[in-house]
Amino acid sequence: MTRCGFVDVQVNGFMGIDFSEPGLTIEKVRQVTTDLLSRGTVAYCATVVTSSLETYSQTLPVLAAAMKEPDIAGHILGIHLEGPFLSPKPGARGAHRADCVIPPSVEFFDRLYDLAEGKVSILTLAPEVPGAEDVIRHASGKGVLVEIGHQYSDEESMKRAVDAGAKSSTHLGNGIPNQIDRHKNPIWWQLACDGLWGTFITDGHHLPPAFIKVAYRAKTLDRFVVISDASALAGLPVGEYDCFGKKVLVEPSGRIYCPESQGLGGSHATMIECMNHLSSLNLLSEDELWTVGFNNPLKLLGLSPDVLSGVKSPCIEFKDGRFSVK
Repeated sequence: MTRCGFVDVQVNGFMGIDFSEPGLTIEKVRQVTTDLLSRGTVAYCATVVTSSLETYSQTLPVLAAAMKEPDIAGHILGIHLEGPFLSPKPGARGAHRADCVIPPSVEFFDRLYDLAEGKVSILTLAPEVPGAEDVIRHASGKGVLVEIGHQYSDEESMKRAVDAGAKSSTHLGNGIPNQIDRHKNPIWWQLACDGLWGTFITDGHHLPPAFIKVAYRAKTLDRFVVISDASALAGLPVGEYDCFGKKVLVEPSGRIYCPESQGLGGSHATMIECMNHLSSLNLLSEDELWTVGFNNPLKLLGLSPDVLSGVKSPCIEFKDGRFSVK
């Protein structure tokens, strides 16, 4: 059976182009969109990570302008603000810049929202930081999907975040310190919470098969969403690169590794690679794979497949347990 394209709600960039770089241009956004289309991604959310106000002031208007371009418009479903209201703790903060992480602020969110001309679709924040609940309520009131992530919260903080309007977890199982308490940690509560969707990076590096299996059983087909979390290094050849001012290695396996933090430096995969890894685990049927890689991302954003009618799309074939672009 042939179908048309996957939907990815977390794309940081591709082939050396970073949506969080000061030199972002509409042409660079167009290049990423074209490259992703050729690799099976029909639509995505452009993710901007924790940055300085100066950088936000440059990148967000460019992304908003790009979304008005006729050949780009239907392919970018919105902007994902991953930060700057994250945990300042190493490990939970991940690769986000420590000097740009700030406490949750309704006023600062509105400033970013206005810079993006209202095109913000997703906000990721840490629920344990004072002020988070006010921002969750405010952003949700504007129709923004609020996700919790890059955190090390207790159960009460996460419950209050859900009560305030948070609907999902950002790349659950990642964005957390390597060493955690075996029982009292944010992962278990998020998996168990029926009021939260979960997005998962199934690239073969971020999550082991056993975790994916447990997460799928916990979230069920209804609330499980595959994302690539593709970094600006995605698609680039094996080698050493600079990422957020740190040395990172793209290894032959496709793993992006940061020797300094001894952690991952982002994803090298696109959606089709993530979907093929998930398929190889033999957990889902073909129809179920399409649900978590196409229908669910749209539902998470409150959209129907009709939003992509008339949009140029790739043709994806599923054969012998693998997806490929025809």
